[in-house]
Amino acid sequence: MNGNEIFMPDQKLDNLLNLAMDATPQERAKSENLNVGYDSTTRLWDVIVKYSEPERGLGGDGIQVVPLLGGYAVVTLPETELDAYSDREQVEFIEKPKRLYFETFEGREASCILPVQTELNGLTGEGILVGIVDSGVDYFHPDFRNEDGSSRILRLWDQSVNGNPPESYVTGTEYTKEEIDKALALEETEGRRLVPSRDFSGHGTAVLGIAAGNGRASGGVNRGVAYESELLVVKMGNARENSFPRTTELMEGIDYLVRQAVQMGKPIAINISFGNNYGSHEPYN
Repeated sequence: MNGNEIFMPDQKLDNLLNLAMDATPQERAKSENLNVGYDSTTRLWDVIVKYSEPERGLGGDGIQVVPLLGGYAVVTLPETELDAYSDREQVEFIEKPKRLYFETFEGREASCILPVQTELNGLTGEGILVGIVDSGVDYFHPDFRNEDGSSRILRLWDQSVNGNPPESYVTGTEYTKEEIDKALALEETEGRRLVPSRDFSGHGTAVLGIAAGNGRASGGVNRGVAYESELLVVKMGNARENSFPRTTELMEGIDYLVRQAVQMGKPIAINISFGNNYGSHEPYN
């Protein structure tokens, strides 16, 4: 604004778009948000428009329209046309785009994990075990491997692969770190024959990545919470009915993880992302 001019925001424009229109180019360039949606080379805006019928009245010279369901459209138009465009009768509201981020980073920030990790003596999970009882893990994934390529997984009990169950259990096969490392040293197809445990849904891999991935696959950008921890994985057995395992497999998996932690003399954090909604839903008094 200059001198005694009073800026009157356009009521059809969202607050950030009004701010962007009122800011100087220098102010907009410094902001992480104000220029999102604006191409300074062509001086065109991509905006989200809520409109009512008729749709045919949304276009015009130099204006590109992509109609969406529900009375929305993505409109590209010159910055100089924004005010006039908002005056169109069928245009109800105009919103500028917002920048999207990796949700893993945002989740860690919202959970106050980032300050804990970045302090001088930041917590990394070193010296602890992280265990999951889930759909398994892609043990070839870089986030579950050390810099030398070896596995961070100390034990992998796949309840669905018959052969060599852990002591005191009767189903599945237990794979040691040494066996997993041998598989990782081979070409992937051969390695997966040696340790044929698969995470077919990807759920367990995603869960373990959030809890303990070290970010090697993304150059350290998408690290998990306890990214220097050692890992224990239980893949629950093949479902008998309706495509999901039972509570018995889950209980055995938790029991196994606790026993392993006691045997190794290390603290453990166990993530359980499988469940059901059986039982009472009445609140406690």
